[in-house]
Amino acid sequence: MATRTWAIDPTHSEVHFKIKHLMITNVTGSFNIFAASVATEDEDFSKAKVSFTADVNSIDTGNEQRDGHLKAADFFDAATYPQIKFVATKADNIDHDGSYELYGDLTIRDVTKNVKLSVEFGGVVKDMFGNTKAGFTINGKVNRKDFGLTWSGVTEAGGLVLSEDVKIISEIQLIEQA
Repeated sequence: MATRTWAIDPTHSEVHFKIKHLMITNVTGSFNIFAASVATEDEDFSKAKVSFTADVNSIDTGNEQRDGHLKAADFFDAATYPQIKFVATKADNIDHDGSYELYGDLTIRDVTKNVKLSVEFGGVVKDMFGNTKAGFTINGKVNRKDFGLTWSGVTEAGGLVLSEDVKIISEIQLIEQA
């Protein structure tokens, strides 16, 4: 079996998150700068070596003031901790249609926790330029306070401003490296 290396195709990938605001709606954000290195044996992604980083300064919620607050010490502290990192530790194939549970070490603010992500494998194809591409939908949920993101506000009525749970929603397209 041949080892194959892959990288994210940034023009066909997206990394989003959602968090409840005032416990009545979700606010969506994204990281616009991210990268990954993936090594597989042939096209078998179930045993892939995966390393992912996101640039905290690329956070984008569509609101400059909120983005600035998220980059500040109350949340990600981008000046001190400029990257979010994920390194896969194992994958379990949960069915034969390409669904996996991917486990790995997620590091935010120098705090590392093992997390589980749900991965739907979309397949491998050659694009119109002859590049080999692989596609994935990745979802998960983490508790932000587990990673030191503890800022919390309370409304006048005593309700929470932000939930502790953050949903991760990503569409990832990999391109095989020559």
